[in-house]
Amino acid sequence: MSIIIELDVMLARRKVKSKDLAAAIGITEQNLSLLKQGKVKGIRLATLDAICQYLNCRPGDLLVYHPTEQETLPS
Repeated sequence: MSIIIELDVMLARRKVKSKDLAAAIGITEQNLSLLKQGKVKGIRLATLDAICQYLNCRPGDLLVYHPTEQETLPS
């Protein structure tokens, strides 16, 4: 997948533990772990909003687009 979730980077920058974030936004630590590992196919906007509010960041700080060679569109 060409969208990388850099939640672990933002957690380290903010010095926030995963379990504290999970408790604050109302999701399980297991689901947060899957999100950090990029093993999810989607994220609810409400969840993304809650993460951004808690970590005082923007969605672009968490989601990074890295196209693969196969995914680039022909010019």
